[in-house]
Amino acid sequence: MFKPIPVSIGLRYLRAKRRNGFISFISMASILGIALGVTVLITTLAVMSGFQKEIRDRLLQMTAHTTITTDGAPMADWAHAVEVAKKDPRVAGAAPYIEIQAMLSGPRVQGAIVQGIDPALEPNVSVINQKVKKGSFDSLTAGSYNLLVGQELAIYLGVGVGDTVLVTLAEVQGTPIGAIPRMKRFTVSGIFEAGYNEVDRGVAYANMADLEKVLRIDGVTGVRLKLHDMDKALDVGVDLAHNLTGAYRVSDWTQQNANLYHSLRMEKVVMGILLSLIIAMGAFNLVSSQVMLVTDKQADIAILRTLGLTPGGVMQVFMVQGSLIGIFGTVLGVIGGITLTLNLERILGAIETLFNVKLLPEDVYYITGLPTDMQTPDIIVITAVALVMSFLATLYPAWRAARTQPAEALRYE
Repeated sequence: MFKPIPVSIGLRYLRAKRRNGFISFISMASILGIALGVTVLITTLAVMSGFQKEIRDRLLQMTAHTTITTDGAPMADWAHAVEVAKKDPRVAGAAPYIEIQAMLSGPRVQGAIVQGIDPALEPNVSVINQKVKKGSFDSLTAGSYNLLVGQELAIYLGVGVGDTVLVTLAEVQGTPIGAIPRMKRFTVSGIFEAGYNEVDRGVAYANMADLEKVLRIDGVTGVRLKLHDMDKALDVGVDLAHNLTGAYRVSDWTQQNANLYHSLRMEKVVMGILLSLIIAMGAFNLVSSQVMLVTDKQADIAILRTLGLTPGGVMQVFMVQGSLIGIFGTVLGVIGGITLTLNLERILGAIETLFNVKLLPEDVYYITGLPTDMQTPDIIVITAVALVMSFLATLYPAWRAARTQPAEALRYE
């Protein structure tokens, strides 16, 4: 027997066979409960992180990491802004744009955002040129008044490549009969699919020079930046605004899509809290098994006390045993969670093949698989929560064991 004595006794109790087999069953249920909770929690948070990453990547393919605009007036010196932005090593690309709300009229009418882009510079900040399914991105030449529309928008409007749509812009002009909105007929020269409903249903692209003529403005709405590290979007934008002369407004992708990312983050936190209850159930089973073990070992506790073991030592014996049960369950859960997450796509495919069903049909969902993104901080937090719960579950049974009176326990032995 090695020192410290309480640890040695606790390990021996853990290895020893029980006279009461029900205690062993409850202990095994505690280990399995904690392991199941940790496994489910790791896999669920990995899937939620995967969906969040997939949505973010799809959205940021079509939108800028950072946007710089002037306050209430067109940006006339956008070429200088693009030149200054390209000198920053953190910036991967820059492009000007014009953005305005409009009403598109074909066989049906639908509101959308019309963006004027420079076809030569736009591929530096987005992948719209790679998302065109019908027609051509190169058709957005100056003076052609061509329009690229999202697939969902085209279906709703009832138009295809070669059809014309009447674009009514949210900009009025004065005429002898009063103020009327600016209108222009555009030809649908391409249909794109971004894989994100808000873009496919609510955005159309035109040549920037064409929109400047229709709106009769000299300048652009702003400049969009694509960065090497999107997490530094706001810092890069602020630095660029300081390097430019004049008043500029800076916004990054987290601000432009704040509601979406806040809701995704909240869902992940709430799901984590709810699934932590599975670990808590395993911890409650641990309390039950330890209380039953203390009751079963009353005579042993009394003998240890008469041999000189202090109440603190008795408490350590049962805390060691209970904590080891929690550690075993947590380790099994971490291994199971990582294994399940890494093989989730194969398991999903096997279920679909076995039952001949499609769990995520392509005609209903944009994301047809289960993307996973295991985050090391998530695994560390889950492991820490499981270990803390297991440790807390041992306190009451160990305290109860420490209060055992030797004379009372040995009276009927």
